[in-house]
Amino acid sequence: MPEAVIVSTARSPIGRAGKGSLKDLRADDLAATIIQAALAKVPELDPTDIDDLMLGCGLPGGEQGNNLGRIVAVQMGMDHLPGCTITRYCSSSLQTSRMALHAIKAGEGDVFISAGVETVSRFAKGSSDSFPDSHNPFFAEAEARTEAVARQEGTSWHDPREDGLVPDAYIAMGQTAENLARWKGITRQEMDEFGVRSQNLAEQAIAAGFWEREITPVTLPDGTVVSKDDGPRAGVTLEGVSGLKPVFRPDGLITAGNCCPLNDGAAALVVMSDTKARELGLTPLARIVSTGVSALSPEIMGLGPVEASKQALRRAGLTSDDIDLVEINEA
Repeated sequence: MPEAVIVSTARSPIGRAGKGSLKDLRADDLAATIIQAALAKVPELDPTDIDDLMLGCGLPGGEQGNNLGRIVAVQMGMDHLPGCTITRYCSSSLQTSRMALHAIKAGEGDVFISAGVETVSRFAKGSSDSFPDSHNPFFAEAEARTEAVARQEGTSWHDPREDGLVPDAYIAMGQTAENLARWKGITRQEMDEFGVRSQNLAEQAIAAGFWEREITPVTLPDGTVVSKDDGPRAGVTLEGVSGLKPVFRPDGLITAGNCCPLNDGAAALVVMSDTKARELGLTPLARIVSTGVSALSPEIMGLGPVEASKQALRRAGLTSDDIDLVEINEA
């Protein structure tokens, strides 16, 4: 059975949504730029040998609509290239990489583009979640319960299923984070310390040029070249972050200083079978060993990666003790 290997990667700088460096770029233009950058790193690859372009997009609507993956393929001059657009919200492009793995393992192709794009700045033009009155009334009581909890002080999370009630499937991620923090006893102090440490380490990494090896500079419509991430801030202190007000609840724990911002950005991988990589004389950057997906109450969605990680480890015959570096998407 063939193995799935990554032979090329590219990503854009990450811009802050609404006010950042990439706010004037369309998602299709940004995705095309980054996919072309990934392909340029493997000149040995004949583009006609690519089997599929799988594009992850959390909210595929508005400018990100119309099967964005196929739009981007044609935009790049690859009319022959199939394209699909996948949403699994914040893990959409992880899912496209998973799909590439599955296709290669099944013997249904040798070369795939796995990419992802999200331009939150452009949601004003519409998104898949922006249409009014589109929520199912089945969840109306659950949504009202979430709103009521958000107005109360000191409320701990309780699984509504235990009371025969339906969980809020439309709950905002910030509210899920508040639920989870209270349920697990995570303090504001701990969250602020983690956030400050993250910002300080990012500042050091940028100063050392660590990210330059993976960022593809992007040229804006006015000719400006953007080559650094917007998110990390210089000189962040615990004192400053501790003074920020909660965002989601009057007595909440989540602030602009201990959570991630909304962003604009894109990334792409070229995923091949190991046999195809050998045929082209390419040295893989990595091998996709295993994956996992899991679910639990949407009201505490932040715990989702726990069981998914256990699945992936189990399928790979590994334990957490075997892992040297862990990256978890924080949104």
